Amino acid sequence: MADLVETAVNAGNFNTLVKAAKAADLIEILKSPGSFTLFAPTDEAFANLPEGTLDSLLQDIPKLKKIVAYHIASGDVRSDDLAQINEAATLEGSIVAIESADGKFKVNNANVLKTDILADNGVIHIIDAVLMPGVVAGK
Repeated sequence: MADLVETAVNAGNFNTLVKAAKAADLIEILKSPGSFTLFAPTDEAFANLPEGTLDSLLQDIPKLKKIVAYHIASGDVRSDDLAQINEAATLEGSIVAIESADGKFKVNNANVLKTDILADNGVIHIIDAVLMPGVVAGK
C-alpha cells in the first residue's frame, strides 16, 4: 500500500497540498511510519482562498508549516472514530473541532467530502476548505 504522500499524489486532486507540504518540509513526516490522519483540502479548496494567499504562504514557510501541520492529526482516525469524538489534536499543536451529524462530518468549518482513504501509514479524509489555525487566522 502507498504512504500518505503517494496516496495523495495518485489521487490527482491534492497537487497544491503536496506542493505546500514539500515547501513546509513536512513530506518526511507524511512518509514516516507511524500513524497519521490527514485532513486533505482539494486543489479546489486552495483555489478558493483569497487571491494571493497561497503565493504569500509559499513565501512565509513558518506560517505555511503551521497551516499544513494543522491538517495532520496523530493516529489512524477513521470515520467510525470521527463519529465518536468532537476534537482532534494536530501536529501544529492546537485542536480541530470534529462535528458529526447524519453520517456527515465537518472539521472546523470544512465539510468532509470523502472519508477513509487508507494509506499504509494512516488515513486521508478529503475536505472542501483549507483549515486555518487560530494563531495564523489572528483569532
